[in-house]
Amino acid sequence: MPNPMTRQDRPTILIVGASRGLGHAMAAEFVRRDWNVVGTVRAAARTPLHDLAAAHPERVEIETVDINEPQEVAGLHERLSGRRFDILFVNAGTTTKDEHVAIGTVTTDEFMRVMITNALSPMRVIERLEDLVPPDGLIGAMSSGQGSIANNETGLREVYRGSKAALNQFMRSFVARQGDTPRAMAVMAPGWVKTDLGGPGARLTIEESIPRLVDVLLAKQARPGLEYLDYQGKTVPW
Repeated sequence: MPNPMTRQDRPTILIVGASRGLGHAMAAEFVRRDWNVVGTVRAAARTPLHDLAAAHPERVEIETVDINEPQEVAGLHERLSGRRFDILFVNAGTTTKDEHVAIGTVTTDEFMRVMITNALSPMRVIERLEDLVPPDGLIGAMSSGQGSIANNETGLREVYRGSKAALNQFMRSFVARQGDTPRAMAVMAPGWVKTDLGGPGARLTIEESIPRLVDVLLAKQARPGLEYLDYQGKTVPW
């Protein structure tokens, strides 16, 4: 019977934004697949990620960071300096309090809150932490199918759509600056999932989305360059 992998032998993923919802589900799925997980939370309050860490103390570590605070991102980098992560995945998502507000009527403060959380802060994390991922690693971010400009035929959720489209564009710029990097990059569309963000009327459960999304990420590791993929592995038009 083969010996189980030690902590040092296992691959490791850093999930930024893993306290609950899709991020926590990703952490649990990677643990199930015998990965080490470092997951971040925003505050010290107990979250589902803490329960996962208590159940798997040899596999799960928790770091605290508010990605909207650049000094906290810098502090996270300092604490993790010298570590190697096979995957860095940034899971961040918020929406407007009124999802149906039109872009011309949203307040400036609300627009800035969504754009900073969904687009600017994830890219700041990626820019700051990319050196923790080796050339054969993967860097990814949670986008949305609603970030597709080509597929926008209904409008609705305009600020959220715009923030995820901005994230996609910023990722393309980031990759363009890398030249012919062998590193794999991905922006992922998890589908419309029943979470606090997706709401109870969403089409998919977490169990229907996340294991397949993880399959897609693991397969993507072998393909350099940036792709915009859904949880089924299909290419989403930019």
